[in-house]
Amino acid sequence: MIGTSARLLRLVSLLSTRPAWTCRELAERMAVTGRTVRRDIARLRELGYGIESDPGPWGGYRLGGGTRVPPLILDDEEALAVAVALREAAFSGILGSDLAAVSALLKLRQVLPPRIADRLGEMDAVFVHTPRPERHRISPDVLLELAAACRRGERTRLSYRDHAGKDSVRDVDPYRLVRTGLRWYFVARDVARNQWRTFRADRVVRVRPTGQPVELGDPPDPVLLVSQGIASVVYPLYGRVRLPHPMEAALLLVPPTIGTHHPDGPDATVVEIGANDADELARYLLGLGTPLQVLSPDDVREALLRRIRELFEGNGGGRSSP
Repeated sequence: MIGTSARLLRLVSLLSTRPAWTCRELAERMAVTGRTVRRDIARLRELGYGIESDPGPWGGYRLGGGTRVPPLILDDEEALAVAVALREAAFSGILGSDLAAVSALLKLRQVLPPRIADRLGEMDAVFVHTPRPERHRISPDVLLELAAACRRGERTRLSYRDHAGKDSVRDVDPYRLVRTGLRWYFVARDVARNQWRTFRADRVVRVRPTGQPVELGDPPDPVLLVSQGIASVVYPLYGRVRLPHPMEAALLLVPPTIGTHHPDGPDATVVEIGANDADELARYLLGLGTPLQVLSPDDVREALLRRIRELFEGNGGGRSSP
């Protein structure tokens, strides 16, 4: 059974997704009794949430217009955690634009206790962030619209631009947003094709709700679907490499989003990795920092040996130090 605080947050979330809920619907969705729902509604009203109700068997609960937001009270550790998270969001670009995170951080800094603000100032004095790439940025508005579509469980009309720049419009049943690396992926069921798909969120042009509610039966593991989708991207060249590590260790070196793994006995793994050219794959293999054997193609093996020779010759070429 979930705790009271978690249940109250869940109740507020449900009330915000629809114009109205009956007590029975809320009880069934939260797996509690009607009495518990009524008691939780009373608690939320005490906290300042303007929840309105209609009497009678067809009545229900709804969030009132202009609901007063209760004050946010954080202890020292909670305030520091929120501030650090906002700072990371601002510098990492995880939300696409850093303006919203910076604005929220500045507002929070103004109301933090001096001892917490001083600790953040100390962090600012020593932290240095490398420049992040401007490509693959996603609009915060689009990210919020996709998240809202997933939460509502409502069929959505998606305007999408693929890797070739071709625009299309399709109806999808939203499920989840997945963050991996520097990108967001939108997991949804393509209605016309009747199959689960992953969409690069930074390629979403427009999100339009249709008003049609959907029930998702047996949805996939969203993280696994995204990983498989990334690994299945078609590249001009593929290399097969034998790593002297069991499967578990090989997956840590080369994640499933990068290559396809096959065990080669108990202590080795063969990995197939795609790349745009042999030199690109050779650079990636050198960066693994582990012994390996290039099984195919010869172009990758020669590119790897060429880079090793360049490094060898650039660092003395075997000559003894004077």
